[in-house]
Amino acid sequence: MVDAKGRNMKCLTFLLMLPESVKSKSSKGSKKGSPSSSSKLPPVCYEIITLKTKKKKKMAAEIFPTMKPASATTVQQYQQQNLNNNNTIQCCNWQGLYSTIRERNSVMFNNELMADVHFVVGQSGGTQRLPGHKYVLAVGSSVFHAMFYGELAEDNDEIRIPDVEPPAFLAMLKYIYCDEIDLSADTVLATLYAAKKYIVPHLARACVNFLETSLSAKNACILLSQSCLFEEPDLTQRCWEVIDAQAELALKSEGFCDIDAQTLESILRRETLNAKEIVVFEAALSWADAECQRREMNTSIDNKRKVLGQSVYLIRIPTMGLDDFANGAAQSGVLTLNETNDIFLWYTAAKKPELQFVSQPRKGLTPQKCHRFQSCAYRSNQWRYRGRCDSIQFAVDKRVFIAGFGLYGSSCGSAEYTAKIELKRQGVVLGTNLSKYFSDGSSNTFPAWFEYPVQIEPDTFYTASVVLDGNELSYFGQEGMTEVQCGKVTFQFQCSSDSTNGTGVQGGQIPELVFYA
Repeated sequence: MVDAKGRNMKCLTFLLMLPESVKSKSSKGSKKGSPSSSSKLPPVCYEIITLKTKKKKKMAAEIFPTMKPASATTVQQYQQQNLNNNNTIQCCNWQGLYSTIRERNSVMFNNELMADVHFVVGQSGGTQRLPGHKYVLAVGSSVFHAMFYGELAEDNDEIRIPDVEPPAFLAMLKYIYCDEIDLSADTVLATLYAAKKYIVPHLARACVNFLETSLSAKNACILLSQSCLFEEPDLTQRCWEVIDAQAELALKSEGFCDIDAQTLESILRRETLNAKEIVVFEAALSWADAECQRREMNTSIDNKRKVLGQSVYLIRIPTMGLDDFANGAAQSGVLTLNETNDIFLWYTAAKKPELQFVSQPRKGLTPQKCHRFQSCAYRSNQWRYRGRCDSIQFAVDKRVFIAGFGLYGSSCGSAEYTAKIELKRQGVVLGTNLSKYFSDGSSNTFPAWFEYPVQIEPDTFYTASVVLDGNELSYFGQEGMTEVQCGKVTFQFQCSSDSTNGTGVQGGQIPELVFYA
């Protein structure tokens, strides 16, 4: 075969892959011997099936030189290019740049090349049009498979998805195309929704794991609301653990005001909520204020009471201290005059009136103690303080919340101590408090509490420290253990470089860690 420039060309067996109509035209043209008949082939096919030949035959390895696999940087550049929907492929043989199907699929992520479906994602005014490839999507999701290849499949070139945010839909597509999980705190909930909607279970599990590891008192309430919506019982349980142990921090968080009414009611019903009731009351008022704004209502006292509805009776107002009630709830305006009078009578009268409010205190959480010494002792020249630091490092295998330390007291009769306790992780102070405790002269331990329980993550060492001021001679622990089992939690101990008063694994102060689990 001779081209227009007189170059010898050879038609390879790739011609067998062409449609029958094209093959028949080509064969007829060759029989007639007309050189110009070959020009009737479509130009694209001509480029595919023709190769320039030389006198000497070459092997395939010589025709297609060995290419180095694409570097990680190159793949990332393509993916970032596609993420921005700027997917001009500059290399005509881009497939040869990648050694695996995963890498080649990654190039197709958010790429117009060969796209046979488009998604208009997001609510009106903030939509984004994203390309897709039905085969790849169907392999990654049973919902997409039913949408494109099922019995009720519709042949739509454009599909509108108003209930999913564009960044979340892109994160799901990236997982389907690239087998990569790219989550952030801002998009993880929306990505979980998309993964649930399109039944992408491994991505959904990754979202839940991300949420569990980033769980804290600041976001526990809103995550509780979402976990119930997504039917994730494990995440729900983790949220309750944080809310129970760090209830006051959770109730004061901004996220608490964003929860729905059903979640509010479940929190107010919670028997193990570890918080003062005045804090619960103030948190409910803050939620009511936010709810009025969501409903576009004036934030008046009457409207706050209206949006709270029957949930107000779940606040255990009669269990407040009298000062808290008189200076707080009674003057808030949320209670009716009759309710206020009846509660005052509940505090003072021998014959107490019937109340709609729950009058039994919450049980709260029972603190547990990890005791790391097998015995204690005292000597005439030990244990002295003089402003020096006693410190120990510890790690756990499950998430716990350290509420305080158990400390030894005077070995020379009763005495009062001032204790500055501190909890650090990699040098960052997580909790500190200055408190006093009275020692009765016994070898018992005496608690020193943090203002709020401190969340402790598993498999990381934390530093517990105390600086004591008081009677210089006190009891001290001995026969210390490097590992202690407390219920379902295992504690490990090691010496701390912050300790300047002799405390270590084998002996010293800080005999107990008081925690919730």
